[in-house]
Amino acid sequence: MMTAIIITTPGKAEVLKAEEREVPVIGKNEVLIKVKAAGINRPDVIQRLGKYPAPQGAPKDIPGLEVAGIIQEIGANVKRWKVGDEVCALVAGGGYAEFVNADADVCLPIPKGFNFIQAAGLPETIFTVWSNVFQRGNLQAGESILIHGGSSGIGITAIQLAKYFGAHVTVTVGSDEKGQYCLNLGADSFINYKTQDFEIELAERQVDVILDMIGGDYFDKNLNVLLPEGRLIYINNMKGNKVSLNLAKVMQKRLTITGSTLRSRELSFKTSLAVAIYDKVWPVLESAHFKPVIFATFALKDADKAHELMETSQHIGKIILEVD
Repeated sequence: MMTAIIITTPGKAEVLKAEEREVPVIGKNEVLIKVKAAGINRPDVIQRLGKYPAPQGAPKDIPGLEVAGIIQEIGANVKRWKVGDEVCALVAGGGYAEFVNADADVCLPIPKGFNFIQAAGLPETIFTVWSNVFQRGNLQAGESILIHGGSSGIGITAIQLAKYFGAHVTVTVGSDEKGQYCLNLGADSFINYKTQDFEIELAERQVDVILDMIGGDYFDKNLNVLLPEGRLIYINNMKGNKVSLNLAKVMQKRLTITGSTLRSRELSFKTSLAVAIYDKVWPVLESAHFKPVIFATFALKDADKAHELMETSQHIGKIILEVD
């Protein structure tokens, strides 16, 4: 048996409760991971509210999309890993537990110099940023990017990777303190959305790529601050998913509007993404050009407190559950 955090019913953070569950049974292409740490992500909160159901095959009531830990068991077809290997992994659910099963091909070795807590905050953000900013958005050296939510887990990852690969980085944040932190991570400038309008601030220095998790009334402003051939990429819609589109702007500027969600994507996509990330991003992580930013850690049993913190949006970087 194992301890897992269960969504007992859709609702506030208090609906998260510790329960005893059976240890997952792994498939032939899977590994069983003894979880040492698990990352908290915004989709976990949305799932807890009953608005983001788990995909087929994933635990329906145990949240958690990224973990770091030690391989406890390997499936019959697994060749890359052995029992005792330390890995971090992207999972479709079930991460808030003492054990979780993961497909062997979406596990990655813990980067040199990273501990379990730091590594647990990597998979969801790295996979999301690489897929959207560098693959879908095709960000190139010498281009400029606007990252909304610069102090979030996604934001701090996008800042550092975009800067490393030669882009000019602007972020929006909710306070000057968060903005300064983003500058320290490599951002070139910040816009405090509580006191400034990013459309006005960027009127004279438009950008090539925008990574947006806000949606809603940011949409038209985003179109206005994109350069010709610009790319607008959506990974969330916290302020709403219904917008009005002026097609003339898209045609005149030759804009690309795209976006994606990661959790429900097919395994073959996640596998190919893991290969690219290991080749392109892991060397960056291990070269001291990337700083893991952990804002707070909580014991597994205190997952409700971790969710409450995330919902305040006061954090900078990642919130992590530590599992004994």
